[in-house]
Amino acid sequence: MFGINHWELLIVLVIALVLFGHRLPSMMRSLGKSVTEFKKGVSGIEDEVETAMRDEPKPRSKSPEKAESRSDD
Repeated sequence: MFGINHWELLIVLVIALVLFGHRLPSMMRSLGKSVTEFKKGVSGIEDEVETAMRDEPKPRSKSPEKAESRSDD
């Protein structure tokens, strides 16, 4: 897995636990909240794209614009 064996992974995890042990729960909680917010954002964008693809394009009105002529002479 990623070019490291099980022992190397275990050593890295133990070092991380020693360094961040007291802050680890709060870090994981904030990471979980960040991932949740990211997923909500992606879901919102996907919904907007699906809605835009599903809706038919509205025809543009071809009403002539009334041009006002001004004489500044």
